[in-house]
Amino acid sequence: MKKLAVMIGLTSLLAGCDNASGPLSFTPEMASFSNEFDFDPLRGPVKDFTQTLFNEKGEVSKRVTGSLSQEGCFDTLELHDLDANTGVALVLDANFYVDAETQQQKIKLQGKCQLAELPSAGVTWDTDDNGFIVTAHGKAMEVKYRYDADGYPLGKTTVSGDQHLSVSATPSKDKRKKLDYSAISLLNDKPLGTVKQSCDYDRHDNPVSCELQMTDDSVKPAVEHKYTIKNSIEYY
Repeated sequence: MKKLAVMIGLTSLLAGCDNASGPLSFTPEMASFSNEFDFDPLRGPVKDFTQTLFNEKGEVSKRVTGSLSQEGCFDTLELHDLDANTGVALVLDANFYVDAETQQQKIKLQGKCQLAELPSAGVTWDTDDNGFIVTAHGKAMEVKYRYDADGYPLGKTTVSGDQHLSVSATPSKDKRKKLDYSAISLLNDKPLGTVKQSCDYDRHDNPVSCELQMTDDSVKPAVEHKYTIKNSIEYY
């Protein structure tokens, strides 16, 4: 009996070590925000981060900067598309994200810090029992979001009138390298483009730098673009 107890104790200890060394899942907020605002999701106790997308000339195309509370809520989020000359800086204020410059209420929240409504566009978001955004509804559109068992965003399907846009991502089978993925976009079941990404990772299994290859199949012949992503991440 004593030997059996020791074996059970060792088994439990080893199981605990194995769980502790495994990669963390993506939180509902991180997964949902990255899916909606088009940036790579991160895991672990992230305090703040900056993701910068460089084109083939080494010029900045896009930049996303965010800061999070210890509970994993986004306190701030800045989105800048330099190619399109657009940008917004959002700050958490009670149950809203407000424009940092004008203080205008931009996004309404549900629960502690999950997306609920984009009033200006008439869009509302719905969550599942685990808190992940699974659908978005507008006057003439509906979006459905998908995730794997670790909370990694697998893409989304958007239906607007007779337009049906689907984005499907396939991450690496290595759970520590989820951001090594391939994706395909379909418009009305016709190939629109493909994406392939490979990254170097830090000790939290988050990408430090990535090489991104995009192929535009909407034109003939298809056009290929190559980008580099640099991440700066600070942890609690």
